[in-house]
Amino acid sequence: MNLKFQLSIAFIISLVSLIGFGFMAFLVSSHKIIQFDQTVISFIQGLESSMLTAIMKFFTFIGSTYSIVVLSLLVLFFLYNVFKHRSELILFIAVVLGSNILFKSLKWFFHRARPDFHRLIEVGGYSFPSGHATNAITLYGILAFLLWRHIPVGWGRTLLIVISTMMMMMIGTSRIYLGVHYPTDIISGYLVGGFWLTIAIWFYQRYQKKRQKRKNFFDM
Repeated sequence: MNLKFQLSIAFIISLVSLIGFGFMAFLVSSHKIIQFDQTVISFIQGLESSMLTAIMKFFTFIGSTYSIVVLSLLVLFFLYNVFKHRSELILFIAVVLGSNILFKSLKWFFHRARPDFHRLIEVGGYSFPSGHATNAITLYGILAFLLWRHIPVGWGRTLLIVISTMMMMMIGTSRIYLGVHYPTDIISGYLVGGFWLTIAIWFYQRYQKKRQKRKNFFDM
């Protein structure tokens, strides 16, 4: 897959994610999607059991700020000391920090209250978009992007995508199950995260392309 095609794909995904978030924000703000939220919540919470609750609390913890900070520090240490790729380190920091700034700003802008029925845990703050969902997409998405190029075998890359996707989906679903987010919060968090992740990768790939051109020029 050539770089030009990768850039095009990243740009298209970022654009679709941005438009999708705008559409979701309109539906939520105009209260046109209440029935959808209630139907999905009823289905997911209808699966409640003590074992499933423990599993969902585990995934919510994995998606918490504390866990993200610890994992991020481990990744930064790994990128700096093992791969020696400083530009990848900067990309990772930009994606993770930018993701948090973005969803927190949007929460304060929309001021959507959290669901107030059948909560299994108590949390504060606003609901839309979900910070857990946003961070799940950006953190595990950027990890998949960075590790993909360092995994030489096909089964390893497949396993990487499966694990990353599972983490994204389970963290988002756990927030609905535990009663602290509407499904539209989760979907919107995924869209916000998808936008930020792909636009950051787009800029990174363009930078790498220009850097390679300069290197080739001076090597002539």
